[in-house]
Amino acid sequence: MNPPFERCLSSHHKLRNLIGAAIASQPLVVLVGPTAIGKSRIAIEVAQALGTEILTADSTQVYRGMNIGTDTPSEEDRQGVPHRLIDLAEPDEPFNAGAFRRRALPEISRLHEKGLLPLVVGGTGLYVRALLHGLWSGPSSDHALRGQLEEEARVRGGELMYQELGRVDPVTARRLHPRDTVKVLRALEVYRQTGTPLSKAHEQHGQENTPFRALVLGLTMERAALYQRIDQRVDAELAKGLVEETRGLLAKGYSRGLVSMKSLGYRQMAGYLEGEYSFAEAVRRLKRDTRHFAKRQMTWFRKEPGLAWVEIHRDESVPSVAQRILSLIERFVHKLQA
Repeated sequence: MNPPFERCLSSHHKLRNLIGAAIASQPLVVLVGPTAIGKSRIAIEVAQALGTEILTADSTQVYRGMNIGTDTPSEEDRQGVPHRLIDLAEPDEPFNAGAFRRRALPEISRLHEKGLLPLVVGGTGLYVRALLHGLWSGPSSDHALRGQLEEEARVRGGELMYQELGRVDPVTARRLHPRDTVKVLRALEVYRQTGTPLSKAHEQHGQENTPFRALVLGLTMERAALYQRIDQRVDAELAKGLVEETRGLLAKGYSRGLVSMKSLGYRQMAGYLEGEYSFAEAVRRLKRDTRHFAKRQMTWFRKEPGLAWVEIHRDESVPSVAQRILSLIERFVHKLQA
């Protein structure tokens, strides 16, 4: 009998051959989950076994020079696994789900041409949905209506606009931050134009056929364990120099009003650096806001059609989780050939 390591190599070689035989079906594996659950480490282990690359679906890791707050894996942490779709834009450049899809599709085609199984990994649900189902852009922006909404927000305040969205489209409201005024107003604009909640339109669009045969896996764990990981993640980012990274971005002239600078970590540390509150308060806010963000991510992923959950057990090792995922991938590839 082969030693365990040799058996493992033999199993991986067999799986790679199965993938090569099924590549005409345009297979795709997507691994999602809330922040701090350990997606990156698990994905690297899976990618090494498959001999493939990681395509990152993260709306913050697309920005250059924002590594600590976005938890972008270092070259050393990547363990030789190529990571694509990161560092694509400067912090003040616009980047959205459409841009992500345009960049991701050629990468997927390139990997298929090489006989490799693309592994998409990330926590930005909209990016994943855009990749798998295309984009629903909604009605064209009504400049008069948008101006009216912006004036209402100025007079009434963003909180009341968010409350209105909660009444007409609670699903969209739950996945948006109350201070994300741009998206709140866009959702209200669509509702006032069409009478249909934005969430309902997205749901209907999400039933369209995907261009790929996709296996979508979602990582989950007991909430208390996840929150503990979030606190540890924040502490680690601070130790790595999150405050200094934020200070450097501000010194380069990147405004706090930029989408990139409103992301977790930078928003809270910028407030501290500009004297709005103490460092301890900044840390408290960051941990709180990250927990809220993780909850919104899970709400989004639970609505994704066809997603299969992989629960990470308390104290389970990365190799153990990765092996379970590889077993699911093997089953998926077998079905493609059936």
